[in-house]
Amino acid sequence: MSEAAKDYHEEEAIKKSYDLRTTRRLFGYLRNYWKMMAVALCLTLLTNILISLQPYFTKVAVDDFITPQRTEGIWTFAFAFFGLFLFRFIFSYLQEVLLNIVGQKVMYDLRSQIFAKLQHLQISYFDKNPVGRIITRLTSDVDSLNELFTSGVIEGLGDMVAILAYVTMMFWLDWQLAIVSLIVVPLLFLATNWFRKRARVGFDKVRTRMAKINAFLQEHISGAQTVQLFNAEEKAKERFHKINDDYRNANIETIYYYSIFFPMVEFIGTLGIALIIWFGGYQILTGISAGGTGLTVGVVIAMIQYSQQLFQPIRNLSDKFNILQAAIVASHRVFLLLDEEVTIKNAASPSEKKRSGGGIEFKNVWFAYNDDEWVLKNVSFNVKPGESVALVGHTGSGKTTVTNLLMRLYDVQKGAIKLDGVDVKQWSIEDLRSNFAVVLQDVFLFSGSIGNNIRLGNEAITDEKVRWAASEVHADEFIDKLEGGYDFDLKERGGGLSVGQKQLISFARALAFDPSILVLDEATSSIDTETEQLIQQAVNRIMENRTSLVVAHRLSTIQRCDRILVFHHGELREQGSHNELIKQKGLYWRLFQLQYGEESISEQALNDLSGGPVSPDGLIPTES
Repeated sequence: MSEAAKDYHEEEAIKKSYDLRTTRRLFGYLRNYWKMMAVALCLTLLTNILISLQPYFTKVAVDDFITPQRTEGIWTFAFAFFGLFLFRFIFSYLQEVLLNIVGQKVMYDLRSQIFAKLQHLQISYFDKNPVGRIITRLTSDVDSLNELFTSGVIEGLGDMVAILAYVTMMFWLDWQLAIVSLIVVPLLFLATNWFRKRARVGFDKVRTRMAKINAFLQEHISGAQTVQLFNAEEKAKERFHKINDDYRNANIETIYYYSIFFPMVEFIGTLGIALIIWFGGYQILTGISAGGTGLTVGVVIAMIQYSQQLFQPIRNLSDKFNILQAAIVASHRVFLLLDEEVTIKNAASPSEKKRSGGGIEFKNVWFAYNDDEWVLKNVSFNVKPGESVALVGHTGSGKTTVTNLLMRLYDVQKGAIKLDGVDVKQWSIEDLRSNFAVVLQDVFLFSGSIGNNIRLGNEAITDEKVRWAASEVHADEFIDKLEGGYDFDLKERGGGLSVGQKQLISFARALAFDPSILVLDEATSSIDTETEQLIQQAVNRIMENRTSLVVAHRLSTIQRCDRILVFHHGELREQGSHNELIKQKGLYWRLFQLQYGEESISEQALNDLSGGPVSPDGLIPTES
């Protein structure tokens, strides 16, 4: 894999300096749901308080009923113990419901915010970031945040309250035994600190590798046809195995830390219980205790239970910390997307102009996709309202870039582009783009009905107008044959339709929107000759009294245009009508010769047009 491709799929590891800032911003999403969170917190506290009473009930059962073999009041005590667990169950149930509702609401807000951001980001962002990585932001990263809100924040606070309650009860029952049981706590904190540092790095690696897998899968699933046509399946498998192997190893590394930490916590907890049994048992057997009173069996049993319960929330807090770390890693990447600067946006005081007359002006325009690799160099031209202009030139000469800049999919670095005398940067983006309809070579159709694909959610376009537009380009001839007609549900990207049928739908879409400016970018290159003849009249009709920009390699499709602009290496070299450019015997003449020299134009015809002979090689004009 090349370094460029590697960089495209890789993501950077985040730095620790982002933790506090990211965490603070992350919890800001809970503000709208603070009431539900407050109720959930109260329920969590009540639940943990009830849990902390369980060992004390055990102590009472042993010392007051079992040891003295007392039966009076045992049923009342049993019902009280049952009631304790019943209320614990109810409070825990309500807490889980509230927390999950809050988590889902926050995820909904985040996904909506991310999608809205993606809709307004400039196209250059998508040029630099693979789709799979962006999808990871919306799916697995947001899911990681859900776990934080549902089982991280509130339950973490509950665990801290539980630890405080357990320690308080332990010292209340017997302070010496409590100190003995807490001797091992420093060991637990050392183990937790070791795990925290290493697990954080592991989570970052896992998240990065997952994004890389998603990017690779999206790319190769979308390009499955190309992979199969060129017998590249095995090579793709090898690359995926490498990426998948990296992801597996990252997960195994994280599992390794878990496999050490949790058994270590269990060992430390067992050591604490052993100390309680030794110290408590010794005091009971020798009859020595603090204050001269004998230590009871019930107190020792309760202390053992408290010790076990104490280590559980400590383990939980470690796990909650891991959830927090995973959420920080995920949220950092989400916030990077949300903080991405929108460079193409409305001016502070945009023009109030809505409908364009179609006048276009490029004035000394320079543009580069990457740094100073200029795609357009000092390009200047004017297009009159209602004029049809063709853009021709070799691949990479800048033809499509011209139309992209006109619609502000990108912004120029130097120069200015004006529509009706107003700089396109002063137009409202929505108003500017509403004046355009674009028919591309690679037609994009969405899943859904054919009718919705023609109107694209614009309710102002009625069913009658949809049918009219389809009939004008003869798309109705195949649509009527489909089950459901205009209600026929298309698969993803129009799967099941031929390339020509997709382009006919795209033409119908352009007609239905009735634009001021029509852009045809290789629009008929994938349509057979018969279909092209069927739609040519409709194309000519929608070009009437409407500014049209036609990008084409097939010069036969643009000879009727009022003017032809010839681009070469980002520069506008020639402009004029078809016949005028043929007579000039320059770049356009060479392009025409390369495509149709042997079929459509003879040496004598060229002489008649140009007034001079053709050079022997038939390509380079002879100097007169």
